[in-house]
Amino acid sequence: FFPGSPSRRLPGLLISSPPLQPAAPMALNISTELGVIRLRLRPDAAPETASYISRAAAAGAYDGTSFYRSDFVIQCGLHGSGKPNPLGVDLKVNETALHQRVSNARGTAAVAHWDVPDCGNTEFFINLGANSHLDAAYGGYCVFACVEDDASFAVVDQIAEAVKQRSKVAIQSITVS
Repeated sequence: FFPGSPSRRLPGLLISSPPLQPAAPMALNISTELGVIRLRLRPDAAPETASYISRAAAAGAYDGTSFYRSDFVIQCGLHGSGKPNPLGVDLKVNETALHQRVSNARGTAAVAHWDVPDCGNTEFFINLGANSHLDAAYGGYCVFACVEDDASFAVVDQIAEAVKQRSKVAIQSITVS
């Protein structure tokens, strides 16, 4: 018997165990010119969405892009970057009402979409304040992560101010851990 093998035999008993699976990603580390934002993923609220954004980040989708919006959210993604979506497909489901509902409160991250709810892509935003009106608008904006710590909140607030002053803040990379 070796750890991770599907079964082992004891006298008169067969014990089966599932093969070991790699741990699901639990956080996104957004490295920007102003510091790092750590987002804790919420697969309990949006498993497909958390997986989609994590896979896009792992494929380098956000490397060299920017936070370019700052009003009630800071937003980033491939919009205006000229980069293609490395996943080749958009999200096909809005998970807002499918799992544990998480409101668009300060520090939550949600997928941006057009007026049609099931058309999310690599665009996402971090709420700068309580935006509960986004929970139902156009089918809802699906929360898939939240800012993890005070240092990350400080960077979010710095980005919000900087984008107002100069229109964008560079993202160096987003890593998945």
